[in-house]
Amino acid sequence: MNLYSEQNFINREISWLSFNERVLQEAEDPNTPLFERIRFIGIFSNNLDEFFRVRFAAVRRMVDLGSDEENLLGDFTPKELMDKIQNIVIGQQQKVQSIYNEIVEELKENDILIINEKELNHQQGIFVKKYFNDKVLPNLVPIMLSKKNKFPYLRDRSVYLAVKLSKKNDPKDFAYSLIRIPSLSVPRFLVLPKVGSKKFVVLLDDVIRYCFNDLFFYFEYNIHEAFTLKMTRDAELDIDDDISKSFIEKMAHSLKKRKTGKPVRLIYDRTMPEDLKEFIFKKMKLNPENAIPGARYHNDKDFMNFPEIGKKKHYYTKLTPFRHKDLRPNTSILRVLRKKDVMLHFPYQTFNHFIDLLREAAIDPQVKEIGITIYRVAEASKVVNALLNAIRNGKMVTVVIELQARFDEEANIFWSNKLQEEGAYVINGVPGIKVHSKLLWIKRKENNAYRNYAYIGTGNFHEGTARVYADDGLMTSDPRLADEVEKIFMFLKQNFQHFDYEHLIVSPFKMRRFFTNCIDREIDLVNKGKAGWMILKMNSLIDPGMMIKIIEAGKEGVKVQLIVRGIFGFRVTDELAKNISAISIVDKYLEHSRVFLFGNDGDEKLYISSADWMPRNLNRRLEVACPIYNREIKNELKEMLNIQLKDNSKARILDANLQNKYNENENQVFRAQEDYYRFIKQKHHIVMQIYHNPRCAKSRAGLQYLEEKGYDIEIKKYITEGLSEPELKEIIGKTGKKPFFFVRTHEKEYIEKYKGKELTDEEWIKILSENPVLLQRPIVINGNKAILANPPENIEEIV
Repeated sequence: MNLYSEQNFINREISWLSFNERVLQEAEDPNTPLFERIRFIGIFSNNLDEFFRVRFAAVRRMVDLGSDEENLLGDFTPKELMDKIQNIVIGQQQKVQSIYNEIVEELKENDILIINEKELNHQQGIFVKKYFNDKVLPNLVPIMLSKKNKFPYLRDRSVYLAVKLSKKNDPKDFAYSLIRIPSLSVPRFLVLPKVGSKKFVVLLDDVIRYCFNDLFFYFEYNIHEAFTLKMTRDAELDIDDDISKSFIEKMAHSLKKRKTGKPVRLIYDRTMPEDLKEFIFKKMKLNPENAIPGARYHNDKDFMNFPEIGKKKHYYTKLTPFRHKDLRPNTSILRVLRKKDVMLHFPYQTFNHFIDLLREAAIDPQVKEIGITIYRVAEASKVVNALLNAIRNGKMVTVVIELQARFDEEANIFWSNKLQEEGAYVINGVPGIKVHSKLLWIKRKENNAYRNYAYIGTGNFHEGTARVYADDGLMTSDPRLADEVEKIFMFLKQNFQHFDYEHLIVSPFKMRRFFTNCIDREIDLVNKGKAGWMILKMNSLIDPGMMIKIIEAGKEGVKVQLIVRGIFGFRVTDELAKNISAISIVDKYLEHSRVFLFGNDGDEKLYISSADWMPRNLNRRLEVACPIYNREIKNELKEMLNIQLKDNSKARILDANLQNKYNENENQVFRAQEDYYRFIKQKHHIVMQIYHNPRCAKSRAGLQYLEEKGYDIEIKKYITEGLSEPELKEIIGKTGKKPFFFVRTHEKEYIEKYKGKELTDEEWIKILSENPVLLQRPIVINGNKAILANPPENIEEIV
């Protein structure tokens, strides 16, 4: 049975390309800051590279085998799908080139010029030659090509210059050469010295072109023509079944083989002469179907690291991460968690809180064991460093490292070995299951027993991506949750141990069944004449079973609101649109959290999850969804969903034809990521205002207290700056005290002028405004609360 034609599903690869089109829209949008548009071209290109290495490669294998894995091609044969993908990609690449040309023109208007080797003036030429000889030449080894010699191996995702050398006087005397453009040792862009107000950038490709005479001086050719090539190879790992090897050894061997994977596509400069093109294709034994004509430059992914030479207006306004209101500096996080749950929202709040939790667990003498699941970590990982220090402090540390995290396999093998050498108990996954859950478990001795603490999240423990991925993570010591996290680690240690989880929803054991039941509950409510509704936020929705269930709910009258950033697997037809709506938000941060909210007849149920609704997540991965029991946290996440549903700046409607039209539905502008940042900041970012007299010891003590507690402080020097009556009235109103409470009754001026007088509140406010020296100090304000901070410890009453 073909589910796709029956249910009007959308092919996964086509839907993914539609998502990448949304990324390209950000590069095209004139409202996106100029240098961010350049970065989005890089992100688009990087995404496309990965698509060809993984998804397109899988389609190619199906073409070769003539089969359809998991019945996911829909109405296409493998060959038809491959042709459709090629057509879409060629169209997108033409669009990229057009957008790039627009950006280049806009850069010119801002006195920033991207120039090629033919546009260098004499002084720039001297600068480029010196740079080439000092930095570039030591990394270059041209390979001379001939019919006799074997054609050199082209590395995956590397850019090459195919060079034709010839003589002006004798065009028939020619040679071919191949040069790999360095990618790690030399930046792709060179910023040239400014000329007046103008800034100049030249690509490394053109630096090399300009200096061909220095590279080929030992030949007598005087014409050098260079054309770019880029190879993309199949990134699938074939893991052998040799039982004498460890899994790490098998993975390491497979990674070496990946580098020589089967060619998936070769992009070449469309202006390449026919003779050179035919020579390369023939020597490579390349199927012309795998060759795509392109522009002069390849590896646009390097635009993600374009030099930061723009003005402030050319970049997004930086939204600085702030602290959680309950996790002040020098605060024991474990002590806080004994009283309440804490939810962190990245990248709006700082990832340092997670590092602080690990550090505290590493040095707390009562902590006996730490467990963590690692999927991707940063290159110089502070997370791993904290774990290493925990081991050195005598803790038992269990680390589940998923060696099959795509494109992070080599890094994870390195960390696996490093942790094992230090004494960690390292688990390299579970047979047949990829561990994708984001869990931390801390076991601490308290009152002659053990207490569990846990972190359950939607994103990786990676301080780099935590600055650009929108994720959520729950810190808790609630035994309903933390004790079940311990059970998951017991299962990971001993796979034969199976547990019933009453609170956590764990795949592949029961997640599919659980969320199917949640949807059935909403259908049942509608059938009883009640309101049934759900809001589902995830990265990808492609699982046929879950899509059928959502479609059924919509047809039965359940109101379904979907927020799906990436792959979206079914057409919202006019009939379905009566009850089902779907949007995708692509903006400055990558939407990565999974949040599921069900109406449940007024007793709303909300879950965060590491899992998308894809067959791999529900069938073949260890994933965890976590119920949110804390009312305040539930409201924060509900507000996030509501804010996203209102977005009319960066939300696209996922309609039946995937046209990616913007969700323009209000006069007022809503932009979810910035609006949610403001919402969370208002709740958590504490800026203390202190009305301060620097000459007063008590006022200095109050200021010192705030500084030591790590608060952001706004100092009001009211003696010199003055205080208006309305301002003073508002401040005193926030304290709940009468104005006379704030009068310094021992001051000479009070004794001589006002002592013994019966005055109204308004009269005292006027007197204090005109005579600020009479005002008690310091007064500290936190939002709608204020207090006289004498003694300084009074401040805690308004936190």
